[in-house]
Parts: sequence; C-alpha cells; structure tokens
Amino acid sequence: MTVKKQTKTVVTIVGARPQFIKVAPVSRAIRDTGRITEILVHTGQHFDANMSDVFFAELGIAKPDHNLEVGGGGHGAMTGFMLQRIEPLLQDIRPDAVLIYGDTNSTLAGALTAAKLHIPVAHIEAGLRSFNRAMPEEINRVVADHLSDFLFASTDIAVVNLRNEGVDSAKIHHVGDVMYDAALLFADRSKDRSILSDVAIEPGRYVLSTLHRAENTDDPARLAALTAALDRVAAQLPVILPLHPRTRGAMERHGLRFERVKTIDPVGYLDMVALESNAAVIATDSGGVQKEAFFYAVPCVTLRDETEWTELIDLGWNQLAAPTSPAIAEQILSAVGRKGTEALPYGDGTAARSIAEKLAD
Repeated sequence: MTVKKQTKTVVTIVGARPQFIKVAPVSRAIRDTGRITEILVHTGQHFDANMSDVFFAELGIAKPDHNLEVGGGGHGAMTGFMLQRIEPLLQDIRPDAVLIYGDTNSTLAGALTAAKLHIPVAHIEAGLRSFNRAMPEEINRVVADHLSDFLFASTDIAVVNLRNEGVDSAKIHHVGDVMYDAALLFADRSKDRSILSDVAIEPGRYVLSTLHRAENTDDPARLAALTAALDRVAAQLPVILPLHPRTRGAMERHGLRFERVKTIDPVGYLDMVALESNAAVIATDSGGVQKEAFFYAVPCVTLRDETEWTELIDLGWNQLAAPTSPAIAEQILSAVGRKGTEALPYGDGTAARSIAEKLAD
C-alpha cells in the first residue's frame, strides 16, 4: 500500500529587501519538496517599487498572497500595525509553521504573533549577534530567536551564540547561509546588466557604498562624519551610492549633501550584484552587503562600531571603520586591492534545501 505524503502549510512573513533576496532560493527549495504549501505574506515594510516590486520580478518570487501594506512610521507603530494584521490572518490559515527571516520589524511581528497563537516559528539567520542592544535589529533578532522552535543558523559562531544563551540544542540547525545560495543562483544573470555604463563607471575603478542603518542615519554627527569621509574618498576614486530613502530623508533634515559622491536611486538585486562584483572596494553599514562583498572577493570596509559577521574580519576580507573616526577615508582607500583568506564559512550553497527538508519532515 502506498502512503500519500502529507502536505504541510508554511506562512512566510517578509517585508524588507534583504529578506526578498533570501526568500528566492528558500521558496524554490520549498516548492521542490512537493510536501509544503507556502503562503507568502508581505508586511509592506519596504513598499517603494525599487525597494520591493523589482526584487519579486527579478528573482522569480511568486507575487505575495497577502500584502499587509504596513509601511513607514516608528518602530512601535509599525510593529503594532503588523501584529494587528498578521494575527487574524494566521488564525484563519492555521499553518503548520511560520517562517521568518533576519532581524527586521517584520521578523519580530511574525515571531510574536505566531508564538502567542502557539504556531511553531522557524527563524532563518538565527544566532546573529552584534552584542549592541542599542541597535533595534539586535532586539528583534534576540526576541525572535527565543520565541523560535526551529533556529536555522548560518555559521558556527551563530550556533555558539545560541548555545551560550541557553537555547535547546535540539532546536538549532546549522544549515549555512541562504544568501550564499542566492549568490550562486543569480551571479551569472548579473553579468549582462548595463548598470555600470548607465552610471558611467569603469569596472574595478570605483568604490560602492551603502548607508542606511538607523544608528548612522539618525545621529546627525555620525551622518555628517560619514558624508564628509565619503566625499574625501570621492576626491581620489569615484564613489557610487544607491541612496536609501531613510538616508535621503535624514540628510535633508540635517542639511547635509554630498559634494563629490555620485548618488543614484536604489537598485534591484541583479544591478546591485553587478555593482558589488565590479567594485574596487565596498564601504557599507549593511550586514548583507558585507557578505556579498566576500562572495565576490571584493574587500569591504564596514561603517559601524561592530559587525555580526565577525568571521569576515578574522579572514581579512572586512574591517571596521567607526563612523566617528577621522581615518575612515584612509581606511577605505587603503583597502583597495586587499585580499583575505579563502574559506567557506557560509556553507556550500545548499542551505535552502536543508531548511526546506527540515520543514517538510
């Protein structure tokens, strides 16, 4: 007698552009199991077309089954509205699990709502720690981890962090990094992009920068220091900066502007990969961009006081530049041509498949 495999239902909750990138390989792997029905919920945290829609189109992600249209506002208001709209949805669907990613307000709202409804929570990128509780992302990821039933860790260090916090080892699964899966999946498609010629830059002869962390954009002194530092770099080597809406608004509020840095609108994933892989150096406060720099063997300078991805510091591919340091420009320029140690700290590109199989089982 043939026993029919039971299909399970997983609700995936996302809302920010880094999460859309991670969804692409995981949703594909979930479909491939043939044993899971995925329902995709977009909270609306990132709602601009070039911060949201373009990622779904480029990465072949199915259109969200539900868009909660919660965008803008402070942390409390945003998270509160998400809780209000996620709860009745989960009560209606009653999924076997809720899948969350990373450390955004969407992550926190998904974890809180599911846990209170006694629905198992699965957290991708569990165990990341900056050990800086002033960061809203750190609060989100700690709370999400301690509410989760399946903790999918990207690195050995993340596993150690979870064990040190007393998380049950049976809940921890070291699977690798789904962003590495995405890089392998889409790298070739980025080679035909025209973004470099569109912005008139030469491969290997520019600095790519991104700037969006609240700790940098909400602090006028830090933002002014970073603006000045990037302008100093641009006096010697072109700097391209896709300008995040939060950063643009903060600069306008504080009367800051770039004199030499070339700012462009936020770009899609494939254009971003083309910019990253052809840069001489990357200067960023983004966690995801730090890793992508490593994937494409480009030296990185992280514009923060700490990083969750400490293995990249240890391997020599990344270095920290405190936003208040007077030497930021020099650090960025001196990083050109630097190479670190070759290693595979993020697995072998099968993280998404491992996650999907564990969810299906």
